[in-house]
Amino acid sequence: MTAHDFDPVERFVVGTVGPPGQRVFFLQARTGSRLASVSLEKVQVSLLAERLGTLIEASGVESVSGFIDNESLEAPIEDEFRVQAIGLQWDGGRERVVIECHDHDPEDEEQAAAGQSMRVVLTAPQVLEFCRRAEAIVSAGRPPCPFCGQPLDPTGHLCPRANGYKR
Repeated sequence: MTAHDFDPVERFVVGTVGPPGQRVFFLQARTGSRLASVSLEKVQVSLLAERLGTLIEASGVESVSGFIDNESLEAPIEDEFRVQAIGLQWDGGRERVVIECHDHDPEDEEQAAAGQSMRVVLTAPQVLEFCRRAEAIVSAGRPPCPFCGQPLDPTGHLCPRANGYKR
């Protein structure tokens, strides 16, 4: 198993490469000169931000963040692996959030032995900044169709609610 462990992490961000409709989403972690990037789906980014917000809120930790990270992803942007499973944990003793990303099912011992993982340990302010940035990046994509909610391309799309007529 190949594991990328960032405890503590100096920077943990989400970013994209490509135009809306063709974007590839990345999580990127850096500590010192060590850098790791993993790719994942837009819906995974959205759900991760939502769950992290809920986790921080439930923890009761004072989570004021004055830090804003609008910098782009760091080069080289090459994914170590494609994320298949994400785990979250609250470490109450350290008041930290632990995120684990895997390219396999972590319950499957055979896959885990040959798989890759990235583990990142975040403070509450780092989590808040990640959530803020993730929400901005997810919402910066293509606007939704007012009828079916699917993303609109600049040329329109075949809307299932309009019996396939292009809008």
